[in-house]
Amino acid sequence: MAAAAGRRDRTHYLYIAVIVAVVLGITVGFAAPGVAVELKPIGTGFVNLIKMMISPVIFCTIVLGIGSVRKAAKVGAVGGLALGYFVVMSIAALAIGLLVGNVLDPGNGLQITEAAKEAGGKAAEGGGESTADFLLGIIPTTLVSAFTEGKVLQTLLVALLAGFALQAMGKSGEPVLRGIGHIQRLVFRILAMIMWAAPVGAFGAIAAVVGETGVDALKSLAVIMIGFYITCGLFVFVVLGALLKLVAGVNLWSLMKYLGREFLLIVSTSSSESALPRLIAKMEHMGVSKPVVGITVPTGYSFNLDGTMIYLTMASLFIANAMGDPLSVSEQISLLVFMFIASKGAAGVTGAGLATLAGGLQSHRPELVDGVGLIVGIDRFMSEARALTNFAGNAVATVLVGTWTKEIDKERVEAVLAGRIPFDEKTLLDDGHGAPPADDDAPDVPEPREQESVPAKV
Repeated sequence: MAAAAGRRDRTHYLYIAVIVAVVLGITVGFAAPGVAVELKPIGTGFVNLIKMMISPVIFCTIVLGIGSVRKAAKVGAVGGLALGYFVVMSIAALAIGLLVGNVLDPGNGLQITEAAKEAGGKAAEGGGESTADFLLGIIPTTLVSAFTEGKVLQTLLVALLAGFALQAMGKSGEPVLRGIGHIQRLVFRILAMIMWAAPVGAFGAIAAVVGETGVDALKSLAVIMIGFYITCGLFVFVVLGALLKLVAGVNLWSLMKYLGREFLLIVSTSSSESALPRLIAKMEHMGVSKPVVGITVPTGYSFNLDGTMIYLTMASLFIANAMGDPLSVSEQISLLVFMFIASKGAAGVTGAGLATLAGGLQSHRPELVDGVGLIVGIDRFMSEARALTNFAGNAVATVLVGTWTKEIDKERVEAVLAGRIPFDEKTLLDDGHGAPPADDDAPDVPEPREQESVPAKV
């Protein structure tokens, strides 16, 4: 066990290296912006490596979670409760964004240039997906294409179907579940190996964005950017923090400290999707049951985009003011209802918020689309706040849904957040460091977290 702890401790150096890489990236971005921009493929490559693992992680997690539950109604209850919560919190985020946006009244006095108009038109090209297209897009072309195309909702659908099918098969489906359990261990081990490339990816991503924007481009947009960060902070620490404490009795700071490495990864890549597989692993380790984690986390990445909601609200008000054509209250509400629907499925992908913003303006107020170019210069920095807020919202949602459905081991939560049961950074699983499947993988054990809390496995 001491040896295992030593192996885990080495990962601290990895995340120290990420911090150093971010600082070096900022330095290179300011000192040699031309060179820094050319480093962008390095950051993109690392994010793509993470995205490569998302579909198998989601599939294994959901299939094992649902397949191990005897009653399908239990899974439906978790999903229904999660979706209901996501809708309520998205509306709350929109309301907060509207309130702060109208108080700050950002965008007045800015002059839009021809270059900004061209950038706005380009962004609008990627934001024209209708609600019908979105719903049809959930259905993959084939059973296998859900994995090859890398679309979260398609993988979610296939995993749900496979999970319910294995659940209906009963005892005859147990060998398949055990096989998927082995695959899950392999997937998480590969993911742990990929994480060692994080410093290189962080360096390339940060250097490129600093090299592209510089300091001058940010000065005239400081009000909207700082206001957005403050609004996201209020939503996370006041709204989510209060909910987490009142419902689950968990301190938000403790949860954020536990997920500190994931937040750092998001800051360096500007995408919450890069931390999705680790969030699944850490929520299970913390004591939330597999069915709750398997359903809430992947679904939340498409339907619980609190940061994106705040961004769409404030950015719309900013552009309308900058264009000298402010939105009336009724126009604000109708536009944001459309964006609320259109944003689903963005899944934390960098740039998806910008495309949704442009698409919403194109469909409701086409004359404002040119103003999207004003946001392009700082969208990457705002994207980080969006991703951090989305991630925090999904972590809190998982704990809340687990509490409401009584699918959470509160004693283990307390022990994990206190640091008494450390997370295994080598395997990302509590499975005896690569040992054969334990009894907690068996389909007839409804609460594997109790088995996982045995000290000998830590």
